[in-house]
Amino acid sequence: MAESKDMPQFPEPYWRDQVEFPKFNKLEENIKVDVGIVGGGIVGITAAYLLSKQNLKVALIDAGVILNGTTGHTTAKITAQHDIIYDEFIKHFGKDKAKLYYEAQIEAKEFIEKAVKELNIDCDFKEQDAIIYTNADDYITQLENEKAAYDELGIEGELTDSVPLNVPHKKALIMKNQAQYHPLDFLKVLVEESVKNGAQFYENTTAIDVEYNKHPAIITRDGHRIVSKFVFVASHFPFYDGQGFYPTRMYAERAYVLAIKAKKKYPGGMYISAEQPTRSLRSVTINGEEAWLVIGDSHKTGQGKSTIEHYKALQDFAEAHIGIEDILYRWSAQDLITLDKLPYIGPISEHENAVFVATGFRKWGMTNGTIAAKIITDKIVGKDNPYEELYSPSRFQADPSLRKFTSINADVAKHLIKGKLEFTDNNIQTLSPDDATVTRVNGKRTGVYKDQENKLHAVDTTCTHMGCEVEWNSGERTWDCPCHGSRFTYTGEVVEGPAKRPLEQIELE
Repeated sequence: MAESKDMPQFPEPYWRDQVEFPKFNKLEENIKVDVGIVGGGIVGITAAYLLSKQNLKVALIDAGVILNGTTGHTTAKITAQHDIIYDEFIKHFGKDKAKLYYEAQIEAKEFIEKAVKELNIDCDFKEQDAIIYTNADDYITQLENEKAAYDELGIEGELTDSVPLNVPHKKALIMKNQAQYHPLDFLKVLVEESVKNGAQFYENTTAIDVEYNKHPAIITRDGHRIVSKFVFVASHFPFYDGQGFYPTRMYAERAYVLAIKAKKKYPGGMYISAEQPTRSLRSVTINGEEAWLVIGDSHKTGQGKSTIEHYKALQDFAEAHIGIEDILYRWSAQDLITLDKLPYIGPISEHENAVFVATGFRKWGMTNGTIAAKIITDKIVGKDNPYEELYSPSRFQADPSLRKFTSINADVAKHLIKGKLEFTDNNIQTLSPDDATVTRVNGKRTGVYKDQENKLHAVDTTCTHMGCEVEWNSGERTWDCPCHGSRFTYTGEVVEGPAKRPLEQIELE
């Protein structure tokens, strides 16, 4: 079927397309504040809002424009049902910590709901049940064990053989009274309130380092400094490591989204499959009409089949079970997953008390991002927070962390070596418009993209983070690193860290 919207160079998700944002200037001078925040997503903006309410002087910077990164590409489920997780958390961390995790997610939901009411935010906030479903016999036992974990933790849930979803399923686990919303409509108001409270926002301002003197200072690419009492690294992948060794303790995954006008009416609820490849569903209202979000087909960034095939897989699923009248939007998202599946929120390293980090939300950033902002705000103002120890970035659980640590870094080593040894001698003369290939130019592995005007763009494919070789992402027209998830435009500019420097451009004769 023909698509209703051609895919632009960077596909704009529905959220971004529907909201008019304030524009902020680039930082052009040195400034001094109480708190410097790097990252204009849900974590940074919620923290700016909370801290500015405490009469603290706050400055937030973003390498691009605010709310155009991971938060701008979310599917915006506000839920404590994060796949099949509570049975696993009880086994690995114990009942008390598993319950704390659930309570943190519910506190985040309640914060969002309270802010919607108090600030009168029109963001399509709706309570919905969250539902994990399966059509595979192997996963029925897992759902039964997860329901037992719900009962042990006091989570309201129901195990059922049938839900009102026209997708094959044998069993489903329902978590009652969760929610969904339009994330950018919500966060836009928090930005406006933060500005009223005196917070400063700067866009197109890239942080490259943190420097210590009497107080920590954020150093920008242009050489300006934000001197502050506290620094909050809320930049999805930490731009500053602080000897926390985050690249070795997380990996990046991409997932895909179709917003479709369907032949069937949405039945209510928010759904996610237990088995792989994941198929997740929720509804949205677009221009006053109901649409479906069809989500899934996740894989490690920079690895696997052509990324455009993942969109096709979601389209085939939607055609088979929902019926497509029109594809309205499509986009992808990148998420970071920690060794033990719990986010890292707190001091960036064990002996640090002025630089904080929040990362590794494992695709559940609406609640984990919100609670991260609350945890760090409490830390800065000297208030105890019950979740501080649970999320501590300095933790290291021997099981499963040790095995996952070995697995992640073995995978990085494999792709590092594979990329260096790979033989590439493709003929760029046969490239079609809007396509890319990897070849060698003067012996150097080179990525070449031909744009719609038949102009060639060539870059050195060696990632500027740690030297892995990037691969072409046909869905977003980017070069993606299979080791740590850095992403670059076809001209080499950084789209997503941990890389800070662009790919080297190559001259073609």
